Amino acid sequence: MKAEPATPAPPPRLAAAALRRARQQLDAWFAQREWTPLRFQREVWRRALAGESGLLHTPTGSGKTLAVAGASLVEALARAEAAPKTKRRVRAAEAHPLRLLWITPLRALAADTTRALREPAEALGLDWRVGQRTGDASARDRRLAREGGLDALVTTPESLALLLSYPDTPERLRALDLVVVDEWHELLGNKRGVLLQLNLARLRALRPGLRIWGLSATLGNLEQAREVLLPHRPDAALVGGTRARSVAVETLRPEGRERFPWAGHLGLGQLSRVLQRLLAVRSSLLFTNTRAQAELWHQALSAVWPEDPATLALHHGSLDPALRSAAEQGLREGTVRCVVATSSLDLGVDFPAVDQVLQLGSPKGVARLLQRAGRARHRPGESGEVTCIPTHALELAEFAAARHAIRSGRVESRPPPRRSLDVLAQHCVSCALAGGFDPDELLDEVRGTHAFGGLDEATWQAVLDFIVQGGRALSHYPDFHKVVRRDDGRYVVEERRVATLHRLSIGTITSDGSVTVRMLRGGRLGAVEEQFVGRLRRGDRFQFAGRLLELVRLEDMTAYVRPVRGGEGAVPTWRGGRMPLSSQLADEVELLLGEPDSSPEMQALAPLLALQRQLSALPAPGRLLAEQVLLRKRLHLFVYPFGGRQVNEGLAALFALRWGRLQRNSFAFSANDYGLVLSPAQAVPVDASVLQAMFSADGLEADLREALNLGELARRRFREIARVSGLLMPSLPGRQLRSLRQLQASSGLLFDVLSRHDPGHLLLAQAEREVLEGELELDRLEQVLRDRGSRELVLATPPGLTPLSFPLWAEGQRGQLSTEDWRTRVRRAAEQLERRHGR
Repeated sequence: MKAEPATPAPPPRLAAAALRRARQQLDAWFAQREWTPLRFQREVWRRALAGESGLLHTPTGSGKTLAVAGASLVEALARAEAAPKTKRRVRAAEAHPLRLLWITPLRALAADTTRALREPAEALGLDWRVGQRTGDASARDRRLAREGGLDALVTTPESLALLLSYPDTPERLRALDLVVVDEWHELLGNKRGVLLQLNLARLRALRPGLRIWGLSATLGNLEQAREVLLPHRPDAALVGGTRARSVAVETLRPEGRERFPWAGHLGLGQLSRVLQRLLAVRSSLLFTNTRAQAELWHQALSAVWPEDPATLALHHGSLDPALRSAAEQGLREGTVRCVVATSSLDLGVDFPAVDQVLQLGSPKGVARLLQRAGRARHRPGESGEVTCIPTHALELAEFAAARHAIRSGRVESRPPPRRSLDVLAQHCVSCALAGGFDPDELLDEVRGTHAFGGLDEATWQAVLDFIVQGGRALSHYPDFHKVVRRDDGRYVVEERRVATLHRLSIGTITSDGSVTVRMLRGGRLGAVEEQFVGRLRRGDRFQFAGRLLELVRLEDMTAYVRPVRGGEGAVPTWRGGRMPLSSQLADEVELLLGEPDSSPEMQALAPLLALQRQLSALPAPGRLLAEQVLLRKRLHLFVYPFGGRQVNEGLAALFALRWGRLQRNSFAFSANDYGLVLSPAQAVPVDASVLQAMFSADGLEADLREALNLGELARRRFREIARVSGLLMPSLPGRQLRSLRQLQASSGLLFDVLSRHDPGHLLLAQAEREVLEGELELDRLEQVLRDRGSRELVLATPPGLTPLSFPLWAEGQRGQLSTEDWRTRVRRAAEQLERRHGR
């Protein structure tokens, strides 16, 4: 990848003396607030003012926003000093050309950043206009973002892509000289980051010499993160901030001999202890891993909350922006004592007034726990702390493992995606909308990104064919003809309908058919997935947005509801609710189970581990544990690779196939983060040689294809790819929106047509690749096979379920037909198990 020439220094009109005086003004503002600029802040100012780009990595709450914004403020002060004093009236766009573009992954963070930029600008006496353009932005801010008149614009990757789809955007960016990508670690490992890479390449083409700075906190692959953000600058700065904040991890443990569940629960048995903690301080954030869990815990806390209900709030991504904003404002002003939140408040939103953070259930990753711990006392120099609330016994080990990893400085890496052709196709249509493109010039631009470095000519031509006619099998259908190749070789969009539909669908975030929830008399509450609402009948009740609601009617993809009092209601669930345990944390857990430390969590878990050792054995690095258990005359084989849920699910299907080849049989199987269970229809005991054969890495991909019906998995993945690429387009505004069932039927039909008539279609190949690399984590799965297959094998035959096998058995009970609720059966089995072993 060819590096660009060195970035030019600031324009000559910003004389060194003016910049020096501007720096003194900024220093004086810091002094007024009794702050001292930190070393890394001064270094970033110096480098950015010298024209350099780079990546700043520093812990959350250490002052990274001002580290980069300070350079823009200094330049603005210097320009203001040099500007002629005139009373001539000029258009806002001329008086305020866009200089700073700030990109953030979260809408809540966008609002917070806008405030953080306005405050110093106003205090320094700058006539600086700062606006935001996100899905939550006001009509005024959206207009200013499009028409000009802002000095600084805070936006998201999707809104930036939308802005760049207009032909007049280059003129709006004529003065842009600094782009900041906030929370880069959050975008690095997904398609939103790929879309941003392409748009940054577009900005660099429009504004040669553009400075780009990334901000990142918790990340294990910093050098790669810099390379992905700045592939044109292999020598870009990598600036380290303050030392990592010390993070205290405390666990809220059951007391004495109090019964604690062995398998997954919602943790509501901890409600009284959590309430006591919340009321002991002025303000708290209670983090959950899923939106459904947030709704349930908000409901549970509301039932016992002794204060004004308005002091307890809920925050997650499916709520209406006004409700989220009210919760954020309540935290800032001190009128809200507790917000139950999901990852919607994970990132650098500045709430210095928050006294404590609580994490409900395992965070499933070291970086996620660090990020959330940093939300408490979000001030430079302050230590972070988090109180962890286990929902079942084995989560004690996960919290202890997270503390161990934090102390050792081990944080997860986030590998960046490569060759996401659906995102590339979307970007090409946007470029065709923005005045058209020359294919050779755009290919050079695209190859300048990490995601598409080395893109071959054949694949590029396939992308161009796709945006022109949808591919060979779809070439006779006008609906798939979006872009036209003119006689001069440029690719352009000519139809207004195509332009409107494309701009409606820009972005890479897909969901399973959202339905708006609106009060019959009142405003919008948010959105839930269609599959949930589709199961409700008129008069049914459900819990959403912290309210008990009754469905009045469903029309035009809107659920009209009214509030009701008393009774219960179902809680919506959202796709992707389960988080797999990261490989980093899984390795730490396995280490601690084999060699428990003296932490309070492992001491509390000691009786359970002693029981596991008595009945079977403990897993450990270098040792692979498997258990054969006979329950009600049915054999169950439990294996503990500690690969995380996704890898273990792939292993379970793979092992069922391979065991069936050796001994013809039928199998049921399930998996969790620690292991997997295979239950053959015919109880044929397994021996060490059969297990070792299962762990062979030979023929892995071919066996996975046979074991998992890869075609069906690819069909489901294809639906998302088709939406991102524009193969499935939304309806025009004001018309009946497509339902999820219609989208599923359309994507399934397209998948079948392409599979039959164009099997080499670029999106089919991508769907299969994403299943193997993303859902099944093929590289990680192969690594687990090779490592665990080479370990010492311990094949135990305990007389019954063990503490490790019980959660796996409980997982399998979810799908069994019974007149009893599965939780009832699991609870009864747990009680029997505990009585049997004297707990």
